[in-house]
Amino acid sequence: MNIQQPLVSIITVNFRQPHVTVALLESIVQNSYKKVEVILVDNGSLADFSVLFKKAYPSVKIIISAENLGFAGGNNVGIAKAAGDFLFFVNNDTILTDGLIEGLLSRFAKNPQIGVVSPKIRYYDKPDTIQYAGFTEIHAITGRNIAIGKNEIDNGQHDVAYSTAYAHGAAMMVSRKVIEKVGFMPEEFFLYYEELDWCAHIRRAGFSIWYEPEGLIYHKESASVGKMNALKTYYLTRNRLLFMRRNVKGWRLASFLTYFYAVTFPIKTISFLAKQDFTLFVTFCQASLNFKKGAH
Repeated sequence: MNIQQPLVSIITVNFRQPHVTVALLESIVQNSYKKVEVILVDNGSLADFSVLFKKAYPSVKIIISAENLGFAGGNNVGIAKAAGDFLFFVNNDTILTDGLIEGLLSRFAKNPQIGVVSPKIRYYDKPDTIQYAGFTEIHAITGRNIAIGKNEIDNGQHDVAYSTAYAHGAAMMVSRKVIEKVGFMPEEFFLYYEELDWCAHIRRAGFSIWYEPEGLIYHKESASVGKMNALKTYYLTRNRLLFMRRNVKGWRLASFLTYFYAVTFPIKTISFLAKQDFTLFVTFCQASLNFKKGAH
């Protein structure tokens, strides 16, 4: 493999947002790195937008799934068709910048044990504001973590690459050897936390996760599912519990579950009822009881 110019498979999943996806494809056409194949998984679309996608990127490989397979399921369909030495997973609501792919590849070239690299992510609607510059570890008690740099104006304060706890699902490049050793994304989550769980498994397999500020991508956050709603409430709650059950053991898991049901659950319940948001309250309760599905 020529490490200077490896083939990069760019994989993205569209869910009923053809015009958002077209904007991504157009940014790939204009991008400085040319040795790419683009794989687009059209998840549960109501119509065939292939003509629209091919007009934006003529050589795009389109895979149509009649069923919505979720984030992980859609990306896994793409993985199965990818030929690249590196696989670059990007949300369909992102915009690539010049030097992005080169920056990520340069990080892999520095250390063979690096398995995943995510770039600096800024908000599309606030282009000077950071969304992601690495992640902290997920706290063993609260089951939450923090995106480093989030909502900070980018003045270069996060311009040093480093090994981080987790990649960001909106933009993460994964080496072929990770796929071969660890396998595909965990589909038990459907939406949210799947990349965190995957990164946890990747780290246990001996690979490191890196944040690389030499690459920059813009993200139209929550374009797919919107702001807080029943779908988001369900999967953020259920998958937080599922992630902890799959990745934390013994007294740490017991401590987390105690915290969740003794602290988080009553606080959320009071909040939903005070706002008379009974739909989200019922959704939250359902998610809090269904987390064992997919655990192992």
